[in-house]
Amino acid sequence: MKMSKSKKNIVWEDREVLFDLPFNYLRLRLGEKVFDRIEPIEDTKGNSGSKGRLVVTNLRIIWHSLSSPRINLSIGLNCFISTSTKVVNSGLRGATQALYVLAGYGTNRYEAYAASRMYRDLKLRGPFINNKQLRVLPLEKICLVEHGLWNLSSESGNLGTMVVSNVRIVWYADINDMFNVSMPYITIESISIRDSKFGNALVIVIRPACGGYVLGFRADPHDRLGPLLKELQTLHQAYSEKPVLGVEMNWGCEISKPKQDELEELEEIGEPRGEMGPSLYLASQQSHNKEDMDVQPVYSSYLGLAIEPLKPGFTLKSLFEVQTST
Repeated sequence: MKMSKSKKNIVWEDREVLFDLPFNYLRLRLGEKVFDRIEPIEDTKGNSGSKGRLVVTNLRIIWHSLSSPRINLSIGLNCFISTSTKVVNSGLRGATQALYVLAGYGTNRYEAYAASRMYRDLKLRGPFINNKQLRVLPLEKICLVEHGLWNLSSESGNLGTMVVSNVRIVWYADINDMFNVSMPYITIESISIRDSKFGNALVIVIRPACGGYVLGFRADPHDRLGPLLKELQTLHQAYSEKPVLGVEMNWGCEISKPKQDELEELEEIGEPRGEMGPSLYLASQQSHNKEDMDVQPVYSSYLGLAIEPLKPGFTLKSLFEVQTST
């Protein structure tokens, strides 16, 4: 499936099911974390008989062929409807038990994942304010509370309070805290001060893909807006550099968390040409050999010298042919 729209700065990974993605869309976005990697894994439905790698992140699961990463699949966690196991006919193992994932755009979602959407989705008139107190999310820290800000969505404006955290900007009306809005930084396109019919106003522009709203706020006196703008822009920039997407893995003592240095290669899961060239192969080989530093060299008649043993299914000739092909 070809991409027809720009994905820059928009969280799409958790809400789309896409096949044969270009190299850039397999890179881990800022804030995307790898929970696990399993290989070899076979896609018995679409690529039976082809060995591949399954990568589980906090936004999606990715499968790609080991021999040709341009053959791949990205399933957003928000698209999951159910998982189960069933007996299938494998091209590698014959009749075997496999993980079966049913995904789509229905209303059913994983409960734990749906609960984290407050980190990524804009919400209007939501139950996130209780008795004029923000219901703080698990990874959220309140940075600033600004009273006496008028929301300019109506002709007369509504007086309320703005709560600023490390993941979002929340405003609620003082007389009715159910009149509110929660704006995660990842949904915000820009924050600025503009002139309005009420005088200078703090203007927050929401990305078109997230609703395209333009929200205005004013303060008395107006000189309060300058310091507030600077604070909001600083927090927005800090979030953009290190997003908090709200999905974490709680590793038990029985399961060891993958070492980060063993997963660095996943940031470039394939090469731009879409094939398994030497650079990706060597990164993968080094990852697998870190715990076994006593690997004995073997003689290569192809090169006429001693080398490290190759992974099963690879030859020096095939690696160099892929690298130099046009």
